[in-house]
Amino acid sequence: QVQLVKSGGGSVQAGGPLRLSCAASGYTYSSYCMGWFRQAPGKEREGVAVIDSDGLAKYADSVKGRFTISQDNAKNTVYLQMNSLAPDDTAKYSCVAANVVCDRWWGPEIGYWGQGTQVTVS
Repeated sequence: QVQLVKSGGGSVQAGGPLRLSCAASGYTYSSYCMGWFRQAPGKEREGVAVIDSDGLAKYADSVKGRFTISQDNAKNTVYLQMNSLAPDDTAKYSCVAANVVCDRWWGPEIGYWGQGTQVTVS
């Protein structure tokens, strides 16, 4: 059974940092693209950052230069370091994993989606 166990998130003032982590189990980690999508109230779901076990990463244009995704293959865990947070980053962030190439976003019908964690920037 696939499990995506997240940690991190919470509330922060604008300009501050937060870090999210997501530990995966129940599938062949090395063949998956893993990371985060987010959805703010009244807005569509959007990809934030994803990465594969080889380090190939994709970022949303809105977070480039501020967010960094990384992985620890030995722990089957990915991390999202979020710096210079802005109110527009306020959303529920969901950890995701899918057997796709990490050069594109995908829809909720593909892969595995963990429960979201709230990030609030004020």
